[in-house]
Amino acid sequence: MKAIVLEGLNQPLTVKDIDKPTPKPGEVLVQLKAASLNRRDWWITQGKYPGIAYPAVIGSDGAGTVVEAGSDADSNWIGKDVVIYPARGWGESTEHQSKDFNIIGLPPDQGTLAEYIAVPVTDIQAKPMHLDFEQTATLPVAGLTTFRALFTRGQAKKEDKVLITGVGGGTGVFALQYALAAGCQVFVTSGSAEKIERARKLGASAGVNYKAQDWAEQLHQLSGGGFDVILDSALGQGFEKLIDICKPGGRIVFWGGTAGSIPELNGRKIFWNHISILGTTLGAPAEFEQMLQFIAEHKIEPVIDEIFPLAEAEKAIRKMDDSSQFGKLVLRIG
Repeated sequence: MKAIVLEGLNQPLTVKDIDKPTPKPGEVLVQLKAASLNRRDWWITQGKYPGIAYPAVIGSDGAGTVVEAGSDADSNWIGKDVVIYPARGWGESTEHQSKDFNIIGLPPDQGTLAEYIAVPVTDIQAKPMHLDFEQTATLPVAGLTTFRALFTRGQAKKEDKVLITGVGGGTGVFALQYALAAGCQVFVTSGSAEKIERARKLGASAGVNYKAQDWAEQLHQLSGGGFDVILDSALGQGFEKLIDICKPGGRIVFWGGTAGSIPELNGRKIFWNHISILGTTLGAPAEFEQMLQFIAEHKIEPVIDEIFPLAEAEKAIRKMDDSSQFGKLVLRIG
């Protein structure tokens, strides 16, 4: 079968012929129809992600059709269109992942940038009926990460004021769509006026350019006093100002850290205002199912920036070099 393989550090993604996997008992073989890229994939190609090993078939997001089952007990899945939960070993707790947790797309787990993948039958869910394969393939990592951040950790509810920092990437756009569907009033930041305008067209109430010296003050005024929930995936020096625009009892939820670490914070502001600062990552299989139900209920359609054929994976991931995309980058397979 054809697969996209990363052979080593600073090497381009290339198409290779590799063996088609055979599903073991408890697994199914999925013929992938589409996959999507995440910032994680970009970091892997840069050699800046834990546990990198080569060669690697990267990719964590995928959707397709079950074509084979490893045991007769799971043969009822054959012919069904599915989306793949993107990790292994979350564990029993919904509060946090186990020590055995890992996201697919690095050895020993084959990723989704391939024509076929064998996965545990417990890691597949039916494709939302209102979405095509390309749309469905955008959901696993970015969709689940933001669903957990917004609802499980951030406890967002109707009429909450929500701030999404750095809108434009997959997680930021999903967060915007989810929060609006839940009846929240949403504000955004970006370094791009074009991305702020696109967010406004999707339903954001207002947006501020984070390159402005007074971006936090602008947001505080626009929101009428601050935010109940703030979602952030950058950290860095700007994180300190989030404390000032978080309402008493508010929640700041973060994942990633593209702008650095958390700076020194004024603890008095945090405890006096009962502000919660919460870390998160991906989500449990049960949350994956809840996310798909939420998407189906609200008929949410993921925003796709561009669709590439599988053979152009290197071209697609290079678009991430300057973060110019708005929404997800998708690879069509077959």
